[in-house]
Amino acid sequence: MAERVSAAEFDSKVLASKIPVLVDFYSDSCIPCKRLSPVLSQLESEYAGRLGIVKVNVNFESELVSKYEVLAAPTLVLFKDGSEAGRHRGTASKDELIELINSLV
Repeated sequence: MAERVSAAEFDSKVLASKIPVLVDFYSDSCIPCKRLSPVLSQLESEYAGRLGIVKVNVNFESELVSKYEVLAAPTLVLFKDGSEAGRHRGTASKDELIELINSLV
């Protein structure tokens, strides 16, 4: 299961990562977020060592939500070399996420 990160950890776990990191901006009460969670778990296993996946709860991390202009949950933001490299808003199929990831990893 993807690790939940806070604003205090974001720089070290996401921006300073040697591998690309997919950040799931989610909410515990969001049904589409809950549906996306098993897909992200599968991707986490399939891309182990090549892609990190972390979760940021939009209800508790307003600083990150504002900084990265997250307007809805779920929003997936892919970071590579400390910068945003891709974004997907809303729910997504595994194939859609694989396409996004493979275009950048």
